[in-house]
Amino acid sequence: MIDWLAPWPVGFPPLECALETPNGLLAAGGDLTPEWLLAAYSRGVFPWFNEDDPILWWSPDPRMVLFPEALRVRRSLAKRLRNSGMTVTFDQAFEAVMTQCAVQRQAQEGTWISSDIIEAYVAMHELGHGHSVEVWEGDMLVGGLYGILLGRVFFGESMFSIRPDSSKIALVRLVEWLSEHHDLALIDCQMHTSHLASLGARDISRDQFKTLLGRHIPADFQEASIPRR
Repeated sequence: MIDWLAPWPVGFPPLECALETPNGLLAAGGDLTPEWLLAAYSRGVFPWFNEDDPILWWSPDPRMVLFPEALRVRRSLAKRLRNSGMTVTFDQAFEAVMTQCAVQRQAQEGTWISSDIIEAYVAMHELGHGHSVEVWEGDMLVGGLYGILLGRVFFGESMFSIRPDSSKIALVRLVEWLSEHHDLALIDCQMHTSHLASLGARDISRDQFKTLLGRHIPADFQEASIPRR
């Protein structure tokens, strides 16, 4: 059984209460306000649910992360970074990136990026916590990604690619930009994928992930996360 969370007060069960099957399911309910999302991410929890389902909160074990120094840029990708003719921007089209991620996911396997999710993350963007990378071919948005930045940790949410390698270009430029401007410590990739593993991401334990969050996220974000037990 998992906890059902009321809309208030904001708080989550201990991460050790997360189920093994399905891996990482921690709680249901709550809300998608900035207070809830800040509390969630600072604890290593994220929302993931289908459009007609209640809000579900997850903290899987193991957790896939990418350390900036481990980013793997193969020769073909390095060549495309130099010669693609694409341009990269940051935080110029946050909602458009989310919408494209939703469209691509819907075509592939259905999407959890509902209108409620878009509204919630746009609010986080307006508060300075949500960030996007856009890859352009002329005036056409052909790739990108978005996520949440707290302290030195970027929590990646989703990416899309219309042109070959455009999402990889977005990721490489994100690592460069965050490393330069925010002293990036790690990117949370949430669940294991072979695509991210090919770029240097790897699995770590939930306990290791919690330790890293405690080290690299400012205390004021962590204090917003009030344990329920």
